[in-house]
Parts: sequence; structure tokens; C-alpha cells
Amino acid sequence: MLAANTLRWRPRLRTILVLVNLTILLLPLGGIGVLRVYESALVRQTESELVAQGAFVSASFNASLKRQLGTEKKLQRFVDQFSRPVDTKWRHKIDPGDKWRPHPSTLDLATDRVRKTPPKEMQATGKPNRIVAMVGKDISNIMQDAQVVTLAGIRVVDLDGRIIASTTDNIGMSLASWEEVRRALKGEHVSLLRQRISDKPAPPLVSISRGARVRVYVATPILLHNRVLGAVVLIRTPANIGRALHAKSKTLTIAGLLLLGVILLVSVLTSLTISRPVNAVIEQTRRAIRGEKGAVVPLDKPVTEEIAQLSNAVASMAQILEQRADYIREFTSHVSHEFKTPLTAIQGAVELLRDHYTTMSEAERNRFLENMTDDVDRLDRLVHRLLELARADTMPASKESGDAKAVLTGLQKRYRQGGHDITLTIQSERNRVAVAEEILESIISNLIDNALQHAEGADISISTSNTDGLLQIIVQDNGPGISAANLAQIFDPFFTTAREQGGTGLGLSLVKSLLTSHRGSIVCESSSAGTRFTIIIPLADSA
Repeated sequence: MLAANTLRWRPRLRTILVLVNLTILLLPLGGIGVLRVYESALVRQTESELVAQGAFVSASFNASLKRQLGTEKKLQRFVDQFSRPVDTKWRHKIDPGDKWRPHPSTLDLATDRVRKTPPKEMQATGKPNRIVAMVGKDISNIMQDAQVVTLAGIRVVDLDGRIIASTTDNIGMSLASWEEVRRALKGEHVSLLRQRISDKPAPPLVSISRGARVRVYVATPILLHNRVLGAVVLIRTPANIGRALHAKSKTLTIAGLLLLGVILLVSVLTSLTISRPVNAVIEQTRRAIRGEKGAVVPLDKPVTEEIAQLSNAVASMAQILEQRADYIREFTSHVSHEFKTPLTAIQGAVELLRDHYTTMSEAERNRFLENMTDDVDRLDRLVHRLLELARADTMPASKESGDAKAVLTGLQKRYRQGGHDITLTIQSERNRVAVAEEILESIISNLIDNALQHAEGADISISTSNTDGLLQIIVQDNGPGISAANLAQIFDPFFTTAREQGGTGLGLSLVKSLLTSHRGSIVCESSSAGTRFTIIIPLADSA
């Protein structure tokens, strides 16, 4: 189960949190973006309306001019004398054979520069052409009537920039210093954004609208026979975004509810991906605290990688703690049993000696005393083995090293002096191992003592070899072997088949603990032909 949970891909917790934060961040940014797009749409709508009005004013100017001159011949003579050709930069946009000349809106708050307010109107020098002045007077009334509905300020200027028709009382003033006027008199259709400075304080809603602080300026050339006769300048403030939003209050309410739904969805997602799995882990740990075994297991649906790792780690830790608790419980039971047997025997012998000492023979007293001595020796061995086993279980990996060849040679000499001949074959070229010599000596001597205890009179041989940066030590005897049932338990603490010979059942358990703490291993193989222990220890320069 742990492997399956580890291999499955899941998003990381920080990925979930980044996505949640980005979503929350995008909500207001998206709202601002929508407002900016809508504000630009209002500006373009105003520009489009002014372009259309400018086209009608230009057409009205031409129609009035034709009425004033009467004939086409006089009109052509007037155009040739009192107009100028379109600038070559814009001449290519005029196709004499095409009667359709649309001018789409182009203004954008995001990209177009907002210019300062235009220069003040100046008193014009000289007088306009008589015919042009009459035309201006003719269309001024039309423009003023239209302004009531369009709300746009309109000025019509001649070739010199003099105002000849206006929706205000500034006829005769000059707009020649205006950028849009100069460009329009060259034949260009101009749309600009300029600052709007008002003497009246703006209402609260207007303060959030950039559109209320700008005006749209459109300058359209008056063209006749593809020549410039003058220009129409139109000015208007775009619709107030506050009022526009109020008009769309229903739509905005729906959008707000949708945003609220997104926030709720994000909250549910956070709960499902973080809170619920974490709470499940917490509940498992609470059950474990109450003493329930097997309560902590990897979550089936941890969702994120971090929680999956946390769940697996907590489950593994709980499993190890349960195994450790079972080990301590079983170990305590074995220790109690091992100590109880000799203590009971000693207590019984003491009671018998106390009650019947005078009636016992010397031989009986000596026999009881020898039994007590044997039991005391057994208790002493148990205590020493338990201390050694405790040190082995908690011993950190030592940085010391030792010469395995020297240790094995010394053990061979010591046991030979005790009357036990051990065959030693050193086939390894490298014998420096990552284990202190006294620890290695304890490991090998325990294996030799185990063989001598269970296979008295058997031949014992030890051989070494190198493989992949490791030292392999084989301790083998030709005794009766170990049964399959006993072979599975020989490394368990307190398991022994030689209790009558003084065996404590801790020797092989101590060997395994010492090897494990030094990154080594041991394997036992046994048959009727004898028993073979294979030890693997890291070499000192490859540990």
C-alpha cells in the first residue's frame, strides 16, 4: 500500500496554495480589467458618434456651399481657388472610384496618450472668405439645434483655422494652434484624448473613472472634389462610467454572485485538498493515542503529494512504534521468565537449606550449593548478555575500522589454546572493515561458541572473500544442523535449544544487532551436513 501511494502522482501542497492565491489575486485584477475594457468601450463609442456627427456637419457644409454658389462651374472655380490638396501622406486613403469611406474608432485608454488641455482660442487675424462665412452662418443654427441632443461641442474652421461656425459664441476666434486642427487641414482624420479640467467637484463615483477626466477630440477634414476646404472639430466627454455601471447593475449583480461562487468553490477545493486529509491523519493519531492497534494507515485519497508523504510517514512511524511496543512487551516477558526460573530454584534451595540444613548430609548440602552457584552464574550471564544486547540495539554506526585478518587469526590462536582447532582460510585481498576490532571479535566468537555449544566435537572452519566493496566471512561447522522450524527463530531473543548447557538465547540476537548497527548482515543455512553462517561487512574505504 505504501508503494502504491508513493508512485501515484499528486499535486504538491505549495502548488495548490499558489493556484488558490493566484485565483484570489485574479478576481480583483479581472474586475479592474473588465472596468478598463468597458471604459475604453465608452471612449470608442463617443469617438464613433463624433466621427458620424463630423461627417454630417461636413456634408451640411458642402450642401450649403453648393446652394450659395448655384452652379457646378462656380463651385469648381471656388474649390480650385479657396482649397488646398490633401497631403500626400493621406492621399492614398482617398479612392475617387469608391464612394464608401468609413473611419472606424481607434482610441484606447490603455495605449493612447492623454494630451494636455488644448491651447486657448486666439483672436483671428483677417476675415474669412465671404462665401465661407455665409456657409458658416447657415450651418451654425443646425449645429446648435443638434447639440441639444448630441451634447457635443462643434466648431467649423476655414483653411486658416478661423472659426466660421460654432455651437458657442466664439465665431471669429482661431484654433490654428490646435494639433488636431493642423492635422485635419492636411486631410487627416484625427482622434485624440485630452485632459478634462472642470471647475465643479466630481461626484464620488466619478473618482474611480478615468473616463470622467478625459475628453474625446475628433477633427474631420471637409473634403470636396478630394480637396480640403476646412475642418470640423468635435468635442465631448465620454459617458460617466459610474452611471454606466449603475445602468448595468443587474448584470454586475450576476457577475458578483458568480465571483462569490468562485470564492466558495476555492474554499471547498482548499477544504478537500488540505483540511479534510489533514483532519483524517489527526483522527488516526487520536485513535492510536487511545491505544487502538492498526489505527494509523496510509490515506486512500491524500490528494496532494505532501499529505501523501505525511500520511505514509505517520503510518510507518506508527507501525514501527507498534512493533517496538510488541518487541518490548515480548522482551519483558522473556526476561521475566528467564530470571524467574533460576531465582525460583535459588529461593527453593535456600528454603530447603534453612529448614533442613542440620539433617542434610554433606553431599546434599554441596549439591544444593552447586545448583545455586550454577543459577547465579546463569543470572550473571543473562545480565551481561542483556547489557550487550541493549548497547547493540542503540549503538550508532561507529567510524572506527579494524583488521578482520588480525581478528580472525587472534581468535584461531585463542581457541586452539583452549583445545579447539579452527580452520582459517583468508581469500580476501582487502580486510580492513568498517567495524571496530573488539566488535568484530565479539561477533565471530559468539558464532564459534554457538557452534561448540550445539555441535560439540564438530569441525569449524572460517573463510573470507571480497565482493563489491564488501568482506564476506563464512563460519561453518559439520555438526547435526538446525531443523527448519528452529532455523526461522535462531535470531530471536531468548530462543535456544541448549538451555541445559547454559545457553541464554541471546548470542545470535546480539550478533545480528551488532551487524545491523554497522550496516552489515548475516544469513544462516543449515542441513544435516552442518550449519553455515554468512556475514557481509562493508570495507572501511567503501562504507
